[in-house]
Amino acid sequence: MTSVSSDSHMWNLVFLQLLLEEYGGQVVNLGACTPDELIMSECARIRPDALVISTVNGHGHIDGLRLIRKIRRHPELAPMKVVIGGKLGVHGSRPARFGAELITNGFDAVFEADADFDQFLDCVGLAAPTPQRITSSKTRSI
Repeated sequence: MTSVSSDSHMWNLVFLQLLLEEYGGQVVNLGACTPDELIMSECARIRPDALVISTVNGHGHIDGLRLIRKIRRHPELAPMKVVIGGKLGVHGSRPARFGAELITNGFDAVFEADADFDQFLDCVGLAAPTPQRITSSKTRSI
């Protein structure tokens, strides 16, 4: 997982890493402001099941397009699942709706602010745990 090269925010990456790990994911966090070339070289070295790009600075659309085009041109990385999410534009509270363009250019999925979390988990190969009732054979008075 990473952010785009222009995004210096780290809190979203830490939060998402902890969340993915809680759902059973193994995460390598490349951090904020990660150059495209470093993202690509680490993906070639690690061979992740998916590359998750999280961004909150509003430039995810522009930086994401540049990065996905490079990834899809790279013979070893082209088949890799790549998803992006967060604040993809600088339109304030209005939804940016860059999903179609990002998918057309190579992203496997785009998750904007109103995205469904369970769909995201499913996309990256994780599933929400099934709620279970815990029972005890002993009863206690409280």
